[in-house]
Amino acid sequence: MSYLFNAITLPFIGEADLSGPVLLIFFICLLAVIGFEFVNGFHDTANAVATVIYTKALKPVLAIPWSGFWNFLGVFLGGVTVAMGILKLVPLNTLMALPVQIGACLVLAVLLASIIWNLGTWFLGIPCSSSHTMIGAMIGASLGFTWYYGGSGVNWKQAEEIGLSLIISPIIGFGAAALLMYFLKHIIKSKSLFHIPQGDNDRPPIHIRLLLITTCTLVSFFHGSNDGQKGVGLLMLILIAFFPAKYALNPAISNHKISSALNETENVLTKIKKADKSKTALFLKIEKSIAETKTELAATPSAGRKKQSFKLRQKLENINDGINEVLNDKKTNLAKNDKQILTDATKDIVKTTDFAPIWVIATISLSLGIGTMVGWKRIVVTIGEKIGNEHLNYAQGATSEIVAASTIGLSTGFGLPVSTTHVLSSGIAGGMVASGGKKNLNNKTIKNIALAWVLTLPVATLLSLLLFMLFHLFV
Repeated sequence: MSYLFNAITLPFIGEADLSGPVLLIFFICLLAVIGFEFVNGFHDTANAVATVIYTKALKPVLAIPWSGFWNFLGVFLGGVTVAMGILKLVPLNTLMALPVQIGACLVLAVLLASIIWNLGTWFLGIPCSSSHTMIGAMIGASLGFTWYYGGSGVNWKQAEEIGLSLIISPIIGFGAAALLMYFLKHIIKSKSLFHIPQGDNDRPPIHIRLLLITTCTLVSFFHGSNDGQKGVGLLMLILIAFFPAKYALNPAISNHKISSALNETENVLTKIKKADKSKTALFLKIEKSIAETKTELAATPSAGRKKQSFKLRQKLENINDGINEVLNDKKTNLAKNDKQILTDATKDIVKTTDFAPIWVIATISLSLGIGTMVGWKRIVVTIGEKIGNEHLNYAQGATSEIVAASTIGLSTGFGLPVSTTHVLSSGIAGGMVASGGKKNLNNKTIKNIALAWVLTLPVATLLSLLLFMLFHLFV
């Protein structure tokens, strides 16, 4: 009866040519990525609502849906730069050329490893980074994939950039929050800002309440725009693994638009090559790739390029890398107009390879938003009571969230993932130190958070690697 599954129509995806068992695995992966983003919602987004709930600025019944709504908007309006950066960690081009079952093993290993570690740390009430977890899982599954199938392996350059972002952002959070706290303490000198709420009816004055609600809103939005994009990247990994012909290239970008960008690039390279003979080898390599790509585009109409789409994607990425090499080479004498043409060409190529359909973004937005409304309490208590030896006051809550929103927003602008958990936790720690010195920190909680920070990457990597090898036994 398996032939019944060979050609069925799925909502949003269209016709799917998958066998029965593989189709079942696809739905499991789809549910797993929705589950991951749901867990991410109550695991990480609790950080966004922790201060506003703990300081009594908003009751949980209002704060949670409010934060969920702004997380939803953050994913929906945040673009896909961070999502594509995450996606580039794995050897996509090798993956697309192999049977679907191999991609299914990789995707399942990444998702299950991420969910297992996230749920474990949430259960213990430890603020742990979903970003660290997911990146470690992707590295682990990619190592297993490379062991069996070779290829380019883990994109270590991308991993290094992401790793630096994850390491530096909590340090910035701690330092910036401490400085802001010193400013409030010694310059503003508002007693009401440093009040620690006591009891359910001890609510902040209206101006402080508005400040805390605003900072909660900003953290929620930027959390969605950064962390939510990681879910978009995971869902696109599933779609590319199972349907490489359909999702390797953006169907909204026509062959004509791609060819026009390639023609303009070719003209500029020809001009520069005549003036600078030292770059001939590089230019010839790019020109060869452009010629091959244009031939394939001319032979295949936009509507029928699906069968060649993953090969075209690889060629376009190689061309884009070559153009960027020319643009970044300070020795290359580029006229302003020529530089602009090459820059525009890279943008057109990136739009063709780096994309996510609107239904993908909507699915992740809803999963993150709904997840925010569940299971928030464990993390809120840790943030509000256990990082410092004193309970959170209004100033500490506001400074940590101002710093978190700024850091996450800037990171999203640069296309780099950061950990909301670690940025906010380090911001609260910085505020506590600025208030009462190192003795004001709760050493037990800080050690638990630090231990989770150190262990997450290697544990997620090892867990994902072992899961990939386990699943691979059934292929």
